[in-house]
Amino acid sequence: MTSPAEYVLTLSCPDRPGVVAAVSGLLAGRGCNITESQQFGDRASQRFFMRVQFTAPLGEDEVTGAFAALAPDFGMEFRLRDLARKPRVLIMVSRFDHCLNDLLYRVRAKALDIEIVAVVSNHPDLRPLTQSYGIDYHHLPVTPETKPKQEAEVLALVEHYQVDLVVLARYMQVLSGDLCGKLAGRAINIHHSFLPSFKGAKPYHQAHDRGVKLIGATAHYVTSDLDEGPIIEQEVARVNHSHSPEDLAAIGRDVECVTLARAVKWHAEQRVLLDGHKTVVFPR
Repeated sequence: MTSPAEYVLTLSCPDRPGVVAAVSGLLAGRGCNITESQQFGDRASQRFFMRVQFTAPLGEDEVTGAFAALAPDFGMEFRLRDLARKPRVLIMVSRFDHCLNDLLYRVRAKALDIEIVAVVSNHPDLRPLTQSYGIDYHHLPVTPETKPKQEAEVLALVEHYQVDLVVLARYMQVLSGDLCGKLAGRAINIHHSFLPSFKGAKPYHQAHDRGVKLIGATAHYVTSDLDEGPIIEQEVARVNHSHSPEDLAAIGRDVECVTLARAVKWHAEQRVLLDGHKTVVFPR
């Protein structure tokens, strides 16, 4: 006997009575079984957000068609994904390897249900690590003069690999506004949470000189506003006067790995919905 397909539906619409009833009624009427449901009404924006995971004896096109018919009644924007299909991820990285290594390991350990299809870097350093996992590595050097050509090559790879999500795993180049626009809502960046206080080189040394007591990391969607996109996840670690700059950097690397992995996992599971310049996150 064939197991029923499992889907996840996310939606947003103007907040009004009857949305939950309409969604659950539609699913029940077609023999679907809801296994997980979360919702949130944002009083400030007057929008309603919902994530529903369910099994269904229906094909994806039939489920999509049913919600497409319902959507106009509520001004609803929705997205449906068959959970049997893993999101296809392209990772961009420079020379720091900790976030890339962490994501590769989590996928191998089946702790992260994505398919890493390729890695792009402006340096050749991490080719051996990437290829040890059997993943394609593309070295695309970039200078101010070659940036448009390099970014066009990145987009060509996104199309070639049919990429769902781009992850900037410590990619130390600023993406152009054009590329940010083309990857809107499907590119995640990670950076230390000292910004904007300690910009530039050696931020952990700057933090040490100022005697900071908390260090952290922020994972957010990429926008043309540098490091100011909608935040998905943040994490902090407490430090003290006994930690050297090198200790702070080591702790910071661990925090960056955990924060980025959570953000990628939640995005892949469709637990993150955009709400203007912020996000609604439905963690498990």
